[in-house]
Amino acid sequence: MKVTALALDPIEKKPLARYKPGSMILSVGSVGCTMHCPWCQNHQIAQPQDPQLVPAREISSEDLVAQARAFVSEGNIGLAYTYNEPLMRWREVLACAQAIHDAGLDNVVVTNGLITPDKLAQLLPYIDAFNIDLKGFDQSVYDITGGKLDTVKNTIEQAHEGAHVEVTTLIIPGVNDDMELLDEQAAWLASIDKGMPLHLTRFFPQYRYANRPATPLETLYRAQEVASRHLDDVLLGNV
Repeated sequence: MKVTALALDPIEKKPLARYKPGSMILSVGSVGCTMHCPWCQNHQIAQPQDPQLVPAREISSEDLVAQARAFVSEGNIGLAYTYNEPLMRWREVLACAQAIHDAGLDNVVVTNGLITPDKLAQLLPYIDAFNIDLKGFDQSVYDITGGKLDTVKNTIEQAHEGAHVEVTTLIIPGVNDDMELLDEQAAWLASIDKGMPLHLTRFFPQYRYANRPATPLETLYRAQEVASRHLDDVLLGNV
């Protein structure tokens, strides 16, 4: 696997609030993404102008397993595939996830949800938890990012059948802060699982949206109130 970042993180940083809270997880990132969000928080590795110029090293699945095991004494529970979009290299993730699973450790995937059902079905037996980014509940948001809302919805439904799932939505002023759509989103998530954790996180100016205002705290609190009409576990981030 081409690795650009490797760090031992609190599980809550993924973010996962309800999966083995208080634990640590070795987190690995590569390069590239299947979307092109203009507000990307990790654009240096997810959307580099030239991927070949991003500092990286090749690390085998066996070496990642060895490193994950080495950190067990520090509270590590396994390996998280994160920072960029891991599923654009889903075969590498699958091979590594199988090795981590065979070692008795946990696999966590942090993803934008753009994956076909057949590929996800091959991954699911080895993945313990997902955080899936739901960028908005209207295709117009995904027209900005180069994704498909229906694909992400299918991923959330399918992943929930075999793993722990938490969902994150970054609330961006003027992009996805319509409360009616947030209400629809929360109602849809509740139709899958009323207890599914939803993380509503605050946007700060970044990348091509560097001149945009940060999300007002009032907007975030209102969004939490709206989503809580349907969901039991709505959490705020970046506040």
